[in-house]
Amino acid sequence: MLSPLLRIGFDGVIACSGGIVMRGDRVIYDCPMTDVQKTTAMEVFEKSGVFRTLECRENSFSDEDYVGFLKRTRLEDRDLLEEREELVRALNIRPMSEYRNQPAYKMVLLFHSMEQLEEPKRWLEKDFELVIQGMNRAGIINGELLNRCFDKGTGVRFLCESVGISCEDSVGFGDSNNDREMLETVGLSFCMADGSPEMRSLADRICPSVEEDGLYRGFLDAGLIQDKNCTNQDRTGEL
Repeated sequence: MLSPLLRIGFDGVIACSGGIVMRGDRVIYDCPMTDVQKTTAMEVFEKSGVFRTLECRENSFSDEDYVGFLKRTRLEDRDLLEEREELVRALNIRPMSEYRNQPAYKMVLLFHSMEQLEEPKRWLEKDFELVIQGMNRAGIINGELLNRCFDKGTGVRFLCESVGISCEDSVGFGDSNNDREMLETVGLSFCMADGSPEMRSLADRICPSVEEDGLYRGFLDAGLIQDKNCTNQDRTGEL
């Protein structure tokens, strides 16, 4: 999913909510689900009628009957179908039938009722946290299954240790509930203006939404970059 962004060129990457941490081409942390964890999660969510997207290192794989998933709530929203199709294209999400037991790190979940999580919680809560991200206009709930062995905050610590800096010298940008540990770990935390209420209250600063160039404005606010529209005189002593 990150491949379009990685063409920009980064010194390191924290991916899969902290399950993979890389510095350059070197992997410094790698913690996929065990086979037992993965099989249990796949089966219990399928039995509970939860729509699954399994995130692996090279690809993500998603259940294929999205129309059927919508129909189970007597809903077949053309806009939702088009949004889903665009998401699958943009992020190169492959159909679950192509999955060949590659190492997997997390699951993104869609479901209609919190009751659908009761059975999965009984089987999975020892090893995993179920994070609720929100509900869309059709009443479909978005969540994630995250391994308790890691989070984005541990990813920040691993990467800071690798480059020899303090976490106090790091800056983090987030918008959803799986960013909590990262925002608590970094020295300066930003939440996007359209982020979850919990993350907005937790962050040190708020920046505009992605659609409003929020990362760019936040980078300026944090002193990480200079405004390209400033003259050299304007920039003197600014950073």
